[in-house]
Amino acid sequence: MSANKYIKPTKRLRSPNDLNKFIESNTYSELVNFITMLASSVHGLELTDTSLPIDEAIQSVMDLLTDVNDLIDKHAVVNDTSSRFGKIEFKDFYDDLSENISKLMHKRLKFQSEGEVDDPTVELSEYLLNSFGDRTRIDYGSGHELNFTCFLLCLYKLNYFTNTDVHKSIVLKIFNSYLNTMRKLQLKYWLEPAGSHGVWGLDDYHFLPFLFGAAQLSPFNRPRPLSVHNRDYVDEYKDKYLYFGCIAFINDVKTGADSLRWHSPMLDDISGVKTWKKIEEGMIKMYKAEVLGKLPVVQHFMFGSILVCPEDIGAEEEEEESGHEHHHHHSENEGENVHSTWGDCCGIKVPSAVAARAMEKNKHHIPFD
Repeated sequence: MSANKYIKPTKRLRSPNDLNKFIESNTYSELVNFITMLASSVHGLELTDTSLPIDEAIQSVMDLLTDVNDLIDKHAVVNDTSSRFGKIEFKDFYDDLSENISKLMHKRLKFQSEGEVDDPTVELSEYLLNSFGDRTRIDYGSGHELNFTCFLLCLYKLNYFTNTDVHKSIVLKIFNSYLNTMRKLQLKYWLEPAGSHGVWGLDDYHFLPFLFGAAQLSPFNRPRPLSVHNRDYVDEYKDKYLYFGCIAFINDVKTGADSLRWHSPMLDDISGVKTWKKIEEGMIKMYKAEVLGKLPVVQHFMFGSILVCPEDIGAEEEEEESGHEHHHHHSENEGENVHSTWGDCCGIKVPSAVAARAMEKNKHHIPFD
């Protein structure tokens, strides 16, 4: 085995032409197939299903997420602020994770036998670290969620998961644990949404829990999609189905009107779809169009030796010292996705709805930031 099989992943997508090559690549197909396979595996299953296999591989990743939670607990918020933007203590957590992530991965993920030189954690650690938000902007969005999906896909391609029935546990155990960790980070550090789409997006932070949640419900006629408007149904199903759990979290953190119609109009529209099967199918199409098909999101996609970059795409350009330089490509055609979604990446900063809700509960005055 060669000494340098694994490499540190880098960003390579810089132009609409790069994006088109990515969409036509094997890596894109692997990612889409992985997500749809995970979704299909949880049809009709609940988060509380006791038959879910939890072998050593599944448990080790969950233990790794527990380690991340322990690091969060180490870094308390000490600077009270009236701002609705992210709390700077998030940077302390992030620096701690960055410093220790390799050690934590070697502790939990047993890849190497004694004497082997190659270490896949050099790639895995980059995807995992970038799964928890951006240190500089103190924000989080679907691009960071995509990094966690890439982390799982890398493990899958490395044959880390050997159980043939593992897919449903990847979703209902590992991904659900990750989702809970992210909610903990969002609530504690008031992470901002990574984009300026505001309420016009599916959700301020996440996409895949809605896709996987619709897949769970896909075989069922009850509860109906319209049930998301009924708080009693949401409370009954939030611990069983990811979709209802997301609605419950939104209801908890959004201020103002009680109706999804006001604070989450796209989810309100989706609730009118007749069946969960149609919602699942629509979510897959939307994910390909609104996440994987948008340059402002996938320009941060990282390629290494496991998730291979398509040919004829240039090497990563040197970025600014902050590590968060963005390249926006405005199309002459106003209708093209590249132009219309510039702000989805790093337009106007969006204050945290979590922060606004917390301040309302504490009867704090919310100033104009």
